[in-house]
Amino acid sequence: MRTTTGWQAGGDPVVLHRTALERRDLRADDIAVRVDYCGVCHTDLHALNGHSPDRPPLVPGHEFTGVVTETGPAVTRFRPGDPVAVGNIVDSCGSCPPCRAGQENFCREYPTLTYQGTDRHDGSTTLGGYSREYVVRDAFAYPLPAGLDPAGAAPLLCAGITVWEPLRALGVGPGTRIAVAGLGGLGHLAVKLAVALGAEVTVLTRSAEKTNDALQLGAKDVVVSTDPEQVAAARDRFEVVLDTIAVAHELKPYLGMVAMDGTLSMVGYLGPVTVEAMDLLIGRKKFGSAGSGGRPATAELLDFCADHGVTADVEILPSARVGEALDRLGRGDVRYRFVLDLSDLS
Repeated sequence: MRTTTGWQAGGDPVVLHRTALERRDLRADDIAVRVDYCGVCHTDLHALNGHSPDRPPLVPGHEFTGVVTETGPAVTRFRPGDPVAVGNIVDSCGSCPPCRAGQENFCREYPTLTYQGTDRHDGSTTLGGYSREYVVRDAFAYPLPAGLDPAGAAPLLCAGITVWEPLRALGVGPGTRIAVAGLGGLGHLAVKLAVALGAEVTVLTRSAEKTNDALQLGAKDVVVSTDPEQVAAARDRFEVVLDTIAVAHELKPYLGMVAMDGTLSMVGYLGPVTVEAMDLLIGRKKFGSAGSGGRPATAELLDFCADHGVTADVEILPSARVGEALDRLGRGDVRYRFVLDLSDLS
């Protein structure tokens, strides 16, 4: 086994402690990655809040960038010194129809997650990227294109691919009228990516105070969702409404803004929802969701972002301030993604 250092949940689930961590010895198709930057995701916060000491160890972090330090004997895609990115999926069965279609995120045997997943070879629990080293199958690591800032690129591997998947699946491109509901970690990247794809983007927000931010990100318009007149004026306006709101909320107003044959895609909140059939029937509207992305889509996203200069707007903190990042994330006090600098674990 290899030894590194990271931040692990202790007795109080939301308090992380710096501790020694074990990583597996490299298998033939593994690479070792020195983790430089790791994004802090709402999923991390949810996992910590739901963790208990009687469960396997929890080290969060599933969107990170770093540098290859060692490769297994069968690895040909990477060499030591290569900059790489790793997302929230680190393995899959590879043989089911979704995997064969390049949609490992929908693996029928369930993909191996970057943390709190079960290793398909030895049954161990995966430990995430809040650490100085990660060992991963080379097939689930991605070359980090030149020109992409490694800190700003880290959130692309979760927040970015989460919104990229529906944008591509729904054919968002030049002339598409799309609304992005919520302007947080997911939403701000959805705006940037949709704009870069050539779409006409409107931001739906509860707060008029976010108008300037939305316009600076490239949106053409803002609809304040708490203003009945603005909501009524936006009826049947958008081919796509991408809902990135992370908490439970009423869907009816957003479905009302979907144009005939358009789609409301919910990617922020993954709990139970209620949808009135009549809100879909009138206009042949569709309601769907998406989650993460497969290897081809993730590679495509990174190349697209390099070509168009798209990265997340981040606040970088030394990893020793991870508790502060989690606390502020829980209060919504971030614009728009915290990224941990893991160099203080060296």
